[in-house]
Amino acid sequence: MRLANRMSRLGTESAFEVLGKAVALERAGRRVVHLEIGEPDFGTPPHVVAAVERALEDGLTKYVPSPGIPELREAVAAHLRSRGRATASPEQVVITPGGKPVLFFTMLALCEPGDEVIYPDPGFPMYASIADFTGARPVPLPLREENDFRVDPEELAGLVTDRTKLLILNSPQNPCGSVLTTEDVEAVARIAIERDLVVLTDEIYSSLSYSGRCPSVLDVDGMAERTVLLDGWSKTFAMTGFRLGYGVFPPALVEPVTRLMVNSVSCVPAFNQHGAVAALEGPWDVVDQMREEFRVRRDLLVDGLNKIKGISCLTPGGAFYAFPNVRGLGLPCEVLADRLLTEAGVACLPGTAFGAQGDGYLRLSYANSRGNRREALSAIDDLVSRAVI
Repeated sequence: MRLANRMSRLGTESAFEVLGKAVALERAGRRVVHLEIGEPDFGTPPHVVAAVERALEDGLTKYVPSPGIPELREAVAAHLRSRGRATASPEQVVITPGGKPVLFFTMLALCEPGDEVIYPDPGFPMYASIADFTGARPVPLPLREENDFRVDPEELAGLVTDRTKLLILNSPQNPCGSVLTTEDVEAVARIAIERDLVVLTDEIYSSLSYSGRCPSVLDVDGMAERTVLLDGWSKTFAMTGFRLGYGVFPPALVEPVTRLMVNSVSCVPAFNQHGAVAALEGPWDVVDQMREEFRVRRDLLVDGLNKIKGISCLTPGGAFYAFPNVRGLGLPCEVLADRLLTEAGVACLPGTAFGAQGDGYLRLSYANSRGNRREALSAIDDLVSRAVI
């Protein structure tokens, strides 16, 4: 069977590939500590599960409007207003099956072949993959350790051309855990307004910031009409399997994106959407507790990594990833990640899974228990100290 040429431009997500290898080792009797997958190890809050159960019992298993049930679109808009994150009408909210459709739909609606999409590198691999698939040209924006893995506005300005259509931001950031400052977003907003760019701000980890609310380009006057906000429930409420995300779109994009929903997935299951309403409107103490536990795990992991000869690691400001520099070990990060899995039983990702700028780094998720993390640190230290690298 001959595939369409565009399939060669569609990448994958290495976390799921490594997860598959790790599971195969476990099935063969090996012990593996999973630091590769970006998934909270906490359970979904009971009041969310109860809301889904009630919806199922009430027979809410039929088609619903493609952009989402009114109750949830209203809840999202109210939530964003109450948190000071955005002032948008419920009509601007589109509920999607996870966050990735927001990326797909935005680029499909905006980008012609040859248009340019600037994205962070290292960054979520789907940014470049989806841009390339739609026919746009992905343009990496380097995030450098010496700048705390934040956007350099001067470097960004130098990458913008007459073909630049979309700029993608991500804060708190995957894989580095970096958080943009107020000065960063103001400088980026000035560039976007001056060069007439659309910005997609991926804030899926917005509730997992360790220093309070994260600054956003939406804080800057004039940005609401040119910004797409991506967020969802997976990371905040440990609801990864629910496949629930949302986009808040400028009015001109709502109808095209809704049409893409109609032509692709029709709608998100009604019962899951009722669970999402309960999550936003219910108690947030479970989110606060999860974030504080992640803070403790972060500090212990970063401290442990910095004690291992040849490894150094900045302290991430958000999300649940550490991005240690392993160049001092003198081994390509891809080889190191593979040996950590096969020899030490620690599943993690090479930095190059997130772009060329990730060369020399690893990504470790600390969305795992303190005991498992200690076991992983011991295994890494043992592999390094035995001088087998």
